[in-house]
Order: sequence, then structure tokens, then C-alpha cells
Amino acid sequence: MTEIVSQALQDRALIEEATKKSGLIWVRGPAGPARALWHVWHDGAACLVGDGPGEQPLTGLGLTDGGLATVTVRSKDKGGRLIAWEAKIVEPAPESEAWQAAVDELKGKRLNAPDADTLTERWARECRVLRLEPTGEVPQRPGRMPQESHAAPPLATSATTRRPAPAALPKLLRRGRKG
Repeated sequence: MTEIVSQALQDRALIEEATKKSGLIWVRGPAGPARALWHVWHDGAACLVGDGPGEQPLTGLGLTDGGLATVTVRSKDKGGRLIAWEAKIVEPAPESEAWQAAVDELKGKRLNAPDADTLTERWARECRVLRLEPTGEVPQRPGRMPQESHAAPPLATSATTRRPAPAALPKLLRRGRKG
């Protein structure tokens, strides 16, 4: 029994430490593939904002208040999967105490916000703020990783192009080195 409690405490510590240090987490909701999302760790949960203009997309993941998601965190130094943990999704009401606490943390980490002065008002109006709270279930951790690959093709997007390099490009690159 003490072994189980000890493992649960170790899992909790690894969840918190790895998630705090990682800039991105991969979140898989009940619908769609996992998606990389920026977040902050605050008050025992990964907090994130999205689904508004200029913010990360959350639609298509099926993240609903009270639902479950799987969060995968990579190792900061090696970049490989370190731990995957189950999370309960909590969507605090805009302007509530829990919402304000999460937004205060998120605001400090939001890079390149076009409207830094009115950011919280825009998030309250147009975005969703979520808390991903660990349930204690840890399907993957060091010593308990799956053997099969989890590689997946990238999602289709209009932001990428796959065309051959222009014929003159190698010549242009060589010329740049001489001068």
C-alpha cells in the first residue's frame, strides 16, 4: 500500500515539475488528434487560453467543461516524451476568481499580444480559458512507456507549401557565399 502511495506522490511531482518546465504540452481531447498548446502551470493545473482571434485553436479537440483530456509532456533537455497524464477539464466562468487567477498567470507569459493593455477584457469576451487538472491517472511515465511509435503525420494546413525549390536557388546560394 505504501508503494502505491509513494508512486502516486512521485507521479504527481513529475507531472508538476515537467509541465512547469515545458513550454508546450500536447493535449488530446475526446475528439481529434493531439495538439501542441502553450500553457502555464498555476495552482496545481495547466492553464491555457484559446479559441479567440489571434489565440491558439482549441476547437476540434472536444475540450468541454467536466470532460477528460490526455496531456503529454516532453523532457526539457532531451525533447522526448516524459510523461502522459489524464486531466479533468475545468472552464472557469469569465471574470470569476478562478478565471482571474489563471488569466493573471497567462497574461504574463503571452508573447507578442497585439493588445497587451486590453488583453484580459478580450479574453473574457472572445476566448476560452481552461484549467487541465491532473486526475492522478498516469498511463505513461519513465519505466512504463509504450513500445510502439506514436509518430503521426502533420495536420493539413494552408500555412505550409510543398513545392520544388526554384532551379536558380542553388546558384543564388553559392553566389552569396563568395561575396
